[in-house]
Amino acid sequence: MSTTIGSFIAGGVAACGAVTVTHGFETVKIRLQLQGELQSKKDAPRMYKGVFHGVGVILKNEGPKGLLRGLGCAYVYQMTLNGCRLGFYEPLRKTVTNAIYKDDTVQSFGINIFSGAASGILGAAAGSPFFLVKTRLQSYSPFLPVGTQHNYKNAADGMRQIYTGEGIKGLYRGVGPAMVRTGFGSSVQLPTYFFAKRRLAKHFGMQEGMPLHLASSTASGFVVCCVMHPPDTIMSRMYNQTGNLYSSAFDCLSRTIKTEGLLALYKGYFAHLARILPHTILTLTLAEQTIKLMKKVEARILAPEIEAKA
Repeated sequence: MSTTIGSFIAGGVAACGAVTVTHGFETVKIRLQLQGELQSKKDAPRMYKGVFHGVGVILKNEGPKGLLRGLGCAYVYQMTLNGCRLGFYEPLRKTVTNAIYKDDTVQSFGINIFSGAASGILGAAAGSPFFLVKTRLQSYSPFLPVGTQHNYKNAADGMRQIYTGEGIKGLYRGVGPAMVRTGFGSSVQLPTYFFAKRRLAKHFGMQEGMPLHLASSTASGFVVCCVMHPPDTIMSRMYNQTGNLYSSAFDCLSRTIKTEGLLALYKGYFAHLARILPHTILTLTLAEQTIKLMKKVEARILAPEIEAKA
């Protein structure tokens, strides 16, 4: 790995490249999660009937702009989240491993999960206001509205309105579920990626390179989506509410299950999978390449300093 700053930059750049490709599926996922909120299955309207139907409906009524609502906020959030996730993961893992085993090269699955969760939680807390505004921008539709509607002109207007009306507390509405959701996803994303990478290299003889990165990140994406989707649904609803529709994340969870059934927690799952798979593949694969580039840049910058001290 490169330095923490290098990994932070590499993670952020890679995630921005990935989110450009997958943002439309995220918009569909959020609308599917909010569709029929706190309504029984028989009474809930189905304006968005699935991933591709949702994409088609939004394109038809709102054009590409509708699918890409909140993309600017998504860039800032991804820079923050994945910068922290990839930047802090290895230093955390090495520090904890060294403290326990006195050797930071030891691979402990438990420590890897802890390091992934901790780095993700840090990123989620730092980027929560941007994810809040992004969610509200994506849920808004002048043609087929679902959930509470927030008509912000843009991200800056959304931030201003929330801060004016609710203060800092309003900007951090839903940060608890966001940290749980990202902690769940991060706890398995990097450990699963590196675990799959080691196993594929050991048992299938795959060499370091793009095919190995693609296969490992695909395995990671599947696991992340399965683990992260239920708290992701709760987070979307907590972020999108106005006032106190839900008193807490647990209240949102219990009322959702009671009114809509347990499977409501997996609303929009396939849209999430359609987003998370290419997003994870692109983020981790691009990160590998970006980190290599950052190492070369750092070597050129740091080499003269090392020679001067010698």
